[in-house]
Amino acid sequence: MSDAKRVDPRRPYRMASSGLRRIVLGEMISGDRLPDGGGPFPSNRSKPLRTNVAASRWHMAVAHSYRGRLDDHAREAIAAAAILAGPETGVIAAVLGPLQEDAASMGADKAVVFPELDASLFQPEREVATIQALLDEYQPVHIFMPDNMLGDGDLGRRLIAKNGNSAATHVVEIDATHISVRWSGGSILAGAALPRIVLLQAGAVDSNLPFVGLGEQIVCSEVTVVADVCRDLGMDSSEGTSIPLEEADFIVSAGNGVSNVATLEDLARSLGAAVGASRVAVDDGKFPREKQIGASGKTVSATTYFAIGISGAVQHLQGIKACRHVIAINRDPGAPIVKRANLTVIGDAEEMMQALIARVSQARVQTEALEVEE
Repeated sequence: MSDAKRVDPRRPYRMASSGLRRIVLGEMISGDRLPDGGGPFPSNRSKPLRTNVAASRWHMAVAHSYRGRLDDHAREAIAAAAILAGPETGVIAAVLGPLQEDAASMGADKAVVFPELDASLFQPEREVATIQALLDEYQPVHIFMPDNMLGDGDLGRRLIAKNGNSAATHVVEIDATHISVRWSGGSILAGAALPRIVLLQAGAVDSNLPFVGLGEQIVCSEVTVVADVCRDLGMDSSEGTSIPLEEADFIVSAGNGVSNVATLEDLARSLGAAVGASRVAVDDGKFPREKQIGASGKTVSATTYFAIGISGAVQHLQGIKACRHVIAINRDPGAPIVKRANLTVIGDAEEMMQALIARVSQARVQTEALEVEE
């Protein structure tokens, strides 16, 4: 069995000006560089501090992270807490999962991080108990959460049921006195007074704030222990070839320049990737039609797309426009795929694939040897 990965719907994104989601996994995380101030995060000196008054009460935002990052929806929940906070109201961001970003730039005065409550694990009772303990400690006036299908919405509804507080879900409009939700099939807005717990629809709040918070980060290595009502059985491994291309997070794709299909499949197995193909390779009978990627085939959104021996016709490029990173191996430095690729290796496909397989095998042996020594 391979360790082929599927596209994770929780992966963070930024909304581009075109309205399309732009996956941010490949962006440099804040901790990768040192700003002028010498710390791990940007100094944000260009923006003023939201308040200099010591907090006498709190607003709280709760959201899951993914690989240390928060997506736009989570940032909007924190922004809502900050925008509606008065001078004496502090903003707490409770983050379930690791956090490798600057909480200050999101408007948070304090980020309480629970790395063990990662979104990839299903542990709702632990999450509810841990956040409830935080609510009991800080007694926030208002609680803001993203209303989504990826864990935050479920956690928010569990907290609503547990606390019995006034609450609103699917909120599309909010200010200091009221919230609005869509009603009658979305044709009208229904309003109500601002409740204690607010679950926000994506886009309800602008997360680009004109100020920053204090950004204090507290990492909690211990979470509330509760009796196991459910048990997470983990993830089932799958053969890379069995994962639908639309769901594959890593794809090795062949074009007319691949003469040995077996070598390409060996490379895909060694990298834990799914196998795709261009229309030319499919028409030649090298791959089944279900593997075809392009305008007349499947559109993919993999984090990494490895194009081997593919020239890059416009129809094929349409099928990979949502891929985050494109790596190409091609004999022709003027091929269209070269312009699209983030990294291109000019050379023979078979030679390069054989070299990669050998290097991956060598790296695994070295890793295993190090683990034995430790």
